[in-house]
Amino acid sequence: MHHQYLTSANRLPVAGLAHVVGDTTQPLLPHTLPDLLAATVAREGEREAAIFVQQGRRFTWYELGRVVDAFAGGLHRLGLVKGDRVGIWSPNRWEWLVTQYATARIGLILVNINPAYRTAELEYALTKVGCKALVTAESFKSSDYLQMLATLAPEIASATSGPLSAARLPDLKFVIHMGEGSRRGMLSFTEVSEDGQHVSRAELDAISATLKQDDPINIQFTSGTTGAPKGATLTHVNIVNNGHFVTAAMGLTAQDRLCIPVPFYHCFGMVMGSIGCVTKGATMVFPGEGFDPATSLAAVQKENCTALYGVPTMFVAMLDHPDFRSFDVSTLRTGIMAGAPCPIEIMKRVVSEMNMSEVTIAYGMTETSPVSFQSAIDDPLERRVTTVGRVHPHVEVKTVGDDGETLKPGERGELCTRGYSVMQGYWDDPARTSEAIDAKGWMHTGDLAVIDDEGYCNIVGRVKDLVIRGGENIYPREIEEFLYRHPKVREVQVFGVPDPRYGEELCAWIVPKAGEDVSEDEIRAFCKEQIAHYKVPRYVRFKNELPTTVTGKAQKFMMRDAMVHELEIIAPQTA
Repeated sequence: MHHQYLTSANRLPVAGLAHVVGDTTQPLLPHTLPDLLAATVAREGEREAAIFVQQGRRFTWYELGRVVDAFAGGLHRLGLVKGDRVGIWSPNRWEWLVTQYATARIGLILVNINPAYRTAELEYALTKVGCKALVTAESFKSSDYLQMLATLAPEIASATSGPLSAARLPDLKFVIHMGEGSRRGMLSFTEVSEDGQHVSRAELDAISATLKQDDPINIQFTSGTTGAPKGATLTHVNIVNNGHFVTAAMGLTAQDRLCIPVPFYHCFGMVMGSIGCVTKGATMVFPGEGFDPATSLAAVQKENCTALYGVPTMFVAMLDHPDFRSFDVSTLRTGIMAGAPCPIEIMKRVVSEMNMSEVTIAYGMTETSPVSFQSAIDDPLERRVTTVGRVHPHVEVKTVGDDGETLKPGERGELCTRGYSVMQGYWDDPARTSEAIDAKGWMHTGDLAVIDDEGYCNIVGRVKDLVIRGGENIYPREIEEFLYRHPKVREVQVFGVPDPRYGEELCAWIVPKAGEDVSEDEIRAFCKEQIAHYKVPRYVRFKNELPTTVTGKAQKFMMRDAMVHELEIIAPQTA
């Protein structure tokens, strides 16, 4: 990657500029993902590795290693080889964790598919990166995964043994379902794992030995401002080291027990959670398939968790739960709040009411594996609640003005990141990759930031109009492109309005086609089965025209201001 650009071992700004370089005294970990897990299994053995409270499954490190190898062997027996893409479409289940390390064991590239995706998004994800296999849950909340798959690939229902052949999903050869029983045209997770027990550990070791740190091992979809999601391609060195440095900043050790209610499909669960724990031998505790405040608090109490992850809305939901006082959270020490701007008052309550005296804030993006800034557990509380901390080890950051020149401390500009953590690129999309990563290896984040003269960073906005709803990144352009498919829609603009619970909610202003009558319910129904629930606009308004500049550019700030006035919203204070 871009290690050669790191020149300094301190966190001080370079020559009076808003340009800081992370500490390099601790070397980068040299491991691939399977090497990392193998070392932890050998070191920690019979200690608890992972607990899935809702499913009632507990794994020691030895057991996790065995189950991972069995499933890896099964994937190998199906003929999947290094570099093949395997999708996973599931909420937080033990099979997700096993698939994460089993695919890596034999060099398969894991493709994270958001559990909230519907048919159009699933089809795009599977075909964009050419998934050869899909590991899927049967359902989650209002999503019937198998029914959606049947819609896209009706050939599954009549499939005989052997690889699948589906017209709309031409690369997909195997569907592996979780849960009991058998499904026509699919393999079960259990039978693949049982078949894999015929593959020796030596055979798997021989494959793992061919893997290199800079090999791609994971693709995560991040919505694009130009509509279609982009597949951020991450390597072993990206995610192994980011997990390592994130948990090091919390002082995590093998004695810690981390409660992870954030989703696996996202870097927060998969890298900062799962891989982070493997780097330290810490125990992972997963309260349930999806987030619920009471089950998260119960898991902390029952499993004596010392650390807890969450986006701000999750912490709000736990603190405001009517039975909050009845849960014993006294074992908590640290954790991370990230994924959206963190309200100052919420941070203070987490410290005082949840016993998380060493809570840290982290900032990053999928394309940087993800974290580039994090507060330290011994930073003054004021610094921890008002900034996203200082630059991570082996990472270099700067803010730049509109002319691309590096700014001075205290000036607002676009944040750029460089170092080991920058993704390999967007899968099969060199044009969009070169838009994001410049010739000198700088990833342009699109976030507006201020770096002070001590190297602390404050995120102050977005260069573009990204909406963050409860930790989910939503790019209005993607929703607009979708709504333009509606036969009665002539023009549409989608933007965020402040919301005390989710941070922001989506609003769509629509100009209907002449003579057409269309309702809010009709628009929402059109969205419902096609796009994820969090992308469906909360507010829909119909207008005769939209405010634009002389050159025809939509003035979203005017629409947002009008909605703030109409809804009588008071914008929440954020860090």
